[in-house]
Amino acid sequence: MGLLRTVLIILLVYFFIKILAKWFGPKILRYAAKKTEQHFKEKFGGFPNQPAPNEEKEGEVIIEKKKGTTSKSSNKVGEYIDFEEID
Repeated sequence: MGLLRTVLIILLVYFFIKILAKWFGPKILRYAAKKTEQHFKEKFGGFPNQPAPNEEKEGEVIIEKKKGTTSKSSNKVGEYIDFEEID
C-alpha cells in the first residue's frame, strides 16, 4: 500500500508541475526576454547609431563590376590519358 501511495503522489506532483509549466511557462519566458532586452539597452544604449559608410537610399540599385580579372583560357588544355585497372 505504501509503494502505491508513493507512486500516486509522484504522478500527481509530476502532472501538477506539467500543468503549471504549460500555464506560466510562456509568461515567465516573456518576462525573461523583456528583462534581457532592458539589460542590453542599458549596456549598449549609450552608443549613437552610426550609419554604414555605403548606406544607400531605399530602392536605389547599384551594380558594381569586378575589375579586369579576365582569365585567358587556351583551347589546348592537355593530353587525355585513359587509365585501365590491372587485376
